[in-house]
Amino acid sequence: MIFEHLDTFGHEQVVFCHNKDAGLKAIIAIHNTVLGPALGGTRMWPYKSEAEALNDVLRLSRGMTYKNAVAGLDIGGGKAVIIGDPSTDKSEALFRAFGQFVQSLGGRYITAEDVGIDVNDMELVYRETEFVTGVHQVHGGSGDPSPFTAYGALQGLMATLNKKFGDEEVGKYSYAVQGLGHVGMEYVKLLKERGAKLFVTDINKTLVDKAVNEYGAEAVGADEIYDVNADVYSPCALGGTLNEQTLPRFKFKVVCGPANNQMATNAIGDELEKRGILYAPDYAVNAGGVMNVALEITGYNRERAMRMMRTIYHNLARIYEIADRDGIPTYKAADRMAEERIAVMGKLKLPLGRTTPRFQGRIRGGA
Repeated sequence: MIFEHLDTFGHEQVVFCHNKDAGLKAIIAIHNTVLGPALGGTRMWPYKSEAEALNDVLRLSRGMTYKNAVAGLDIGGGKAVIIGDPSTDKSEALFRAFGQFVQSLGGRYITAEDVGIDVNDMELVYRETEFVTGVHQVHGGSGDPSPFTAYGALQGLMATLNKKFGDEEVGKYSYAVQGLGHVGMEYVKLLKERGAKLFVTDINKTLVDKAVNEYGAEAVGADEIYDVNADVYSPCALGGTLNEQTLPRFKFKVVCGPANNQMATNAIGDELEKRGILYAPDYAVNAGGVMNVALEITGYNRERAMRMMRTIYHNLARIYEIADRDGIPTYKAADRMAEERIAVMGKLKLPLGRTTPRFQGRIRGGA
């Protein structure tokens, strides 16, 4: 069944990592390295089964190939998952054992933070391998990518507003923001600074209270967010919130937010198109984080990172052009843009061979 999965998703390599002494059970999935080494974060999650973990890493790594291609990066797509509860199962041994597996791939896979992982965990991985991004600034890294993800999402939002309404005035519109984690709260802050009306929800009441007290947001229930009469729905947490149950309740004119895998199925993307709701493809909107950490490969510079975030505006505008040109929904247009770039750049790069990641400006040593 595993090879059938690989045929379906088109992966190059899947590595199962086990170290009994460290309590490590992990899977690294390398989807595509046509554009360069596979870059994608490591997720730590208490999966109910190994099959669930495998399905997740295959889906996520394929998504990274498309995200990195649309973002204009010279990197391919990969992802890793560690099976375990991030609140109880983390240890130095676990992350250093994982780092050894990453190192064994010789740079074909470069890791970073994802759900359940923070910069401190990455520093432990970094002690075993150079092939890590998102390390702390003291090592020449970029640190927490969340602010960059949120800022990039703002650029995508502006392009989307311009497409739908003919202007980029964020403050003219109202937003239903679902999820107030690191990225979601930063996104709310950016919207508020531009005078936007905000409706927010999160399973963590403390975060909701913070958004209400600091950013003047209006709190709504977790399920009520789908019924809010706002211009834009901005998912910032869970995937799959665009589904057969929620979509009929939408009064929104736009869907644009930094959450991953927002559509439960591709059929939802077709239905959004039919209903006249403009969907900003999630992996194009939330590319700011990976753009930021990818700069560590050649030597991190914050000014370069902020300049790169602003290209997300143009990437979204290009996706909407392709959708209009080909008469297809925007989610298909994003895939087409990625596939076209991989095909063209792959022909250009293949005869020249692969370049080894450089990681200039890094400082080795203890965490």
